[in-house]
Amino acid sequence: MKHTSCRAHTRLILFLPAVFLLSCAPHGVKSTFPSAIDALFLDYNQPHSPGASVAIIKDGKVLSSRAYGFASLEDREVATTATNYRLASVTKQFTAMAILILADRGALSLDSGLTDVLPGAPFYTHNMRVRHLLNHTSGIVDYESLIPDTQTVQVLDNDVLALLCKIDSTYFPAGSKYQYSNSGYALLALIAESVAKQSFAEFLKKNIFEPLGMNHTVAYERGYSTVANRAYGYSRTDSGFARTDQSTTSAVLGDGGIYSSVDDLFKWDQALYTERLVRASALQQAFTPAVLNDGTRTTYGFGWNIEPYRNLPSLFHTGTTQGFRNAMLRFTRQRFTIIILTNRNEGNPIKIARKIADLALFEREQ
Repeated sequence: MKHTSCRAHTRLILFLPAVFLLSCAPHGVKSTFPSAIDALFLDYNQPHSPGASVAIIKDGKVLSSRAYGFASLEDREVATTATNYRLASVTKQFTAMAILILADRGALSLDSGLTDVLPGAPFYTHNMRVRHLLNHTSGIVDYESLIPDTQTVQVLDNDVLALLCKIDSTYFPAGSKYQYSNSGYALLALIAESVAKQSFAEFLKKNIFEPLGMNHTVAYERGYSTVANRAYGYSRTDSGFARTDQSTTSAVLGDGGIYSSVDDLFKWDQALYTERLVRASALQQAFTPAVLNDGTRTTYGFGWNIEPYRNLPSLFHTGTTQGFRNAMLRFTRQRFTIIILTNRNEGNPIKIARKIADLALFEREQ
C-alpha cells in the first residue's frame, strides 16, 4: 500500500498500483529510482502495518511524496503525505528557531544567563547561557532520570523545571563538554514563554507555523489542541502491533511535542533557505557547530546535527519516542532534503534517508 506522486494529496487506496512521474526524478538518477524507494519501505507497506510518509525534495520541488501503511490500525486509517506524526526530537529545530526569532528581534541574547531569562531557574544554572542549552553543552541533568518509577501522570515543561530544582548539581561545567539534553530544550520552551509572554505552543503557531502556511502543524497540548489526520504510535508484539502512543514524557513540548506532516515540513525546509523567519546571520548560527571552552568543535548547532555524509556537508536530526521514529536529512549545497516520518517503535529512518541520498546523489546512469 503506497501513495506516490510529485505533490499528490489524495487518499491512499490499498495496493493500488502506483503512478510515479519520472519527469520528477533527479537528473542522472536511474529510472529504477521509484521502485528502489518502495523497496526501502517494504516493511511499512504491509496489510496490518503502522505507516511511514516520505518526502524527497530537490531545488524547491517535491521529487517524490509517498506514504505507506496505516496511521491508525484500529480505524484502518491509511497514512498519507498529510498525516501528522509526533516529531519527537525533530521538534528541537523549531524550539531553536523560536529562540533565534526572539534573539533576532532583540528580546533576548543568546549569551543571556538562565537566571536572567528563566524565572525560577535553579541557582546552579547561573553560569549557563541560553546558547549552552541550544547546543547541548549546558551539562544540565536529564530530566528523564529524575522521574520517579511510580510516575503515571505525564510530565510537562514546567514539571521539568521543578524536577531540576530538586537537585543541586550538573554533569559538568557549562561549555566544557557536549551531552545531548532533552532537559535543555524543555527549558528553552519555558524561556520563550517567559520572554514572549505567551504560551510556547501559541508562539510557535503565530511566529512559525502560520507565517509559513504550516496549517496542520501543532505543538500538541491535551485538552487545548487537536491533531488533524493524526498518526498513532505502535510497538511490535508477538501477535502484531499494539498501540503505544504516549509515555510519561510525551507531553513535554520543547524537546519533542510537535506533530507535523511531510507536506508541512516541505514548507519548513524551504523556509530555511530564506530570511522569512530570521536574518541569514541569525539562521547561520543554527547550522554552525558549537565550540567548547577548550576550542574543541562539536557536531551540533542549534537543533541540528552537523556532520558530512560521503564527504558532502549535511544537516540532520532524528526523533525517537514511544511509537515514533523520524528523520530529516538536508544537503543544503545540493538543495536536497529527505523527510521520513513513521509511527512505530522500531526502524532506522536516518539510515533509510541516507540510502535515498545514495540513490539520488551518488548513483548515476551508467
